[in-house]
Amino acid sequence: MPRNPHKPHKWRQNIGVIGLGIIGSRVTETLRRKGFQVFVWNRTPRPVPNFVGAPSEIAEMCDYIQLFVSDDAALLQIVQNLAPSLAARHIVMAHCTVAPHSMSAAADIVEGRGARFVEAPFTGSKLAAESGELVYYVGGEETAIREVRPILEASGKKVIEIGEIGQATAIKIATNMVTAASIEAAAEALALIQTAGVPLEKFALAMEGNASNSATLSMKLPKIIEGDFEPHFSLKHMLKDMQIAARYGLSQHLELAVTAAARDRLLEQMQRGFGDEDYSAVARKYLWGARLGDRQEAGLELFEKPAPVEPYPFTSHETSATPPEATAESPVVEQPPPEELVPNVSASFETESVNAAEAAQATEPLPDSMTDAGIAAEQNAETTPPQGPIEEQPDHRGLLSRLLRRSGY
Repeated sequence: MPRNPHKPHKWRQNIGVIGLGIIGSRVTETLRRKGFQVFVWNRTPRPVPNFVGAPSEIAEMCDYIQLFVSDDAALLQIVQNLAPSLAARHIVMAHCTVAPHSMSAAADIVEGRGARFVEAPFTGSKLAAESGELVYYVGGEETAIREVRPILEASGKKVIEIGEIGQATAIKIATNMVTAASIEAAAEALALIQTAGVPLEKFALAMEGNASNSATLSMKLPKIIEGDFEPHFSLKHMLKDMQIAARYGLSQHLELAVTAAARDRLLEQMQRGFGDEDYSAVARKYLWGARLGDRQEAGLELFEKPAPVEPYPFTSHETSATPPEATAESPVVEQPPPEELVPNVSASFETESVNAAEAAQATEPLPDSMTDAGIAAEQNAETTPPQGPIEEQPDHRGLLSRLLRRSGY
């Protein structure tokens, strides 16, 4: 039976690993333990076995090349450096989390040289890489995936085929969205528990029997409570993934509010200098009393206090109903009571006005109804019955009398 020319012989064919970060270095060790011959290159030289001088040397010595680089720019730069040395015998496996269009661009460069390309982002921390329990999401040509499967299974417990180039990356970004959001929610929940005076360990215990618990929370909660942010997956890389997710969602007109909130919290800690710590360091924002180890920030508050308000500088022409607060430097000056506001009317003007009104009233003739004769005649008219036909007479009674009669008096 003829041998499959694409079937790898792990004891005879070399594997190249480019990128010796948290995961790449541990995958290298795992492959060597399982009998693979591995050559490595890193942008920063490392004193490790089989370290070569350039990516092109990796391509000359190895048919299978695994890329554990950090971001889009690094991926595209590496494949461009590799391109002149690539041939049909090569399969390049890209394990980084980048934008889907960047992964597709890298595949075009590799395939343009006649080589094959497998997209293989993974999930799992450094402990999973050390124990060979990563989970790979793969995309690309089916025959290429089948050929590299033994290499992936050497450092992973599961290989999940997703589809075309770019689709596995979309899956990886989506899973990281859930991971980042769950840790952010856990950090906020711990802050709430702490303000209630409940030991944080009680929350971790409660989550063990909760349906929303996960392997990530089981691993991260005890470390957050202890203030242990040793990097298993760095904050700067999770921030990069959330930025990719936010930009991708924006390009598709999606509102990713939770992702945006998780990104902003990661960015805050990145700006505070914690980018190389574990991404669970977002809890630093909330747990001001947690045991944050030797790198605890002094004066970290749950909520930011408002800046003190500076007193308004009163000038000589300004007055205030409430005097400014006295200080040691400024003596207390008793303010005089405010003057009573009264109409600006002089006494002479008041007297003249009253006298004029009284004089006018005295000289004005009274109406007939207001004189003694008029009142007596009016009373006689009420008691004497009318004689003969009643003729309507004009009413000469005074205004006051008419009003009293109409009112029933």
